[in-house]
Amino acid sequence: MFFGENLPWLNYLTQILDILVVTYVIYKAIMIIRGTRAVQLLKGITVILIVYAISIFFNLRTLGWIVNQAITYGLLAVIIIFQPELRRALEQLGRGRFFASRTANEEETMKKTIDAIVKASTYMGKRRIGALISMERETGMTDYVETGIPMNANLTSELLINTFIPNTPLHDGAVIINNDTILAAACYLPLSENPFISKELGTRHRAALGVSEVTDCLTIVVSEETGHISLTKNGELHRDLDEEQLRSLLEAELISEAKMVTTSRWQWGGKKNG
Repeated sequence: MFFGENLPWLNYLTQILDILVVTYVIYKAIMIIRGTRAVQLLKGITVILIVYAISIFFNLRTLGWIVNQAITYGLLAVIIIFQPELRRALEQLGRGRFFASRTANEEETMKKTIDAIVKASTYMGKRRIGALISMERETGMTDYVETGIPMNANLTSELLINTFIPNTPLHDGAVIINNDTILAAACYLPLSENPFISKELGTRHRAALGVSEVTDCLTIVVSEETGHISLTKNGELHRDLDEEQLRSLLEAELISEAKMVTTSRWQWGGKKNG
């Protein structure tokens, strides 16, 4: 006899916990595949399931049989197609990132990353060297990394500055960073289609806003025309930042977040200005 048979409230609590766990797992799975080609594949699978439901409702036997075969043999195809995402998820699980707390060393690494970005951005701003720097967070940016030139180099302010020197092979496009590693340079980011963006903003700002609308990344823009530094996050643009303002925004998003994670025993994972 099940222990909770005579305790209805315990059954309800178990069901609620079950729903919460499944919801959280689905949420983390979505966060892993966002920004990758898997999103488009999921849309295709959704269409197939809708067609299957319609075939059942209207008793379309031939169509239903075809879709049923596609679903039956599609599992193997899904495993093959989603192989990069599945591998990344298993790697994170193996490294303990799904249930890992943020360590002091990781916080120190993030501080060094912020120092390097702020130093490089300030240097380039004073000399009006255009730059576009995107920091990957929970949302995957694999698709955008693949459009650029792989680097996989340790992040330093000097390397960032040298990458954006005009008329060099890597200066055109975005640099994508993960923690303290430069993943790739000369990457293409999606342009924002927001019709309310100021006409005075150029392609770099539109790309920074565009990628912030589809991922949770932080993107720093250094204007080639004015030398002004801007930052985008969640579709918002923070303009004309000085060194201290840029540092404060980055620390608020990255360091404060790291401290919040540290307060929890277990963690799964990895103002709009005028």
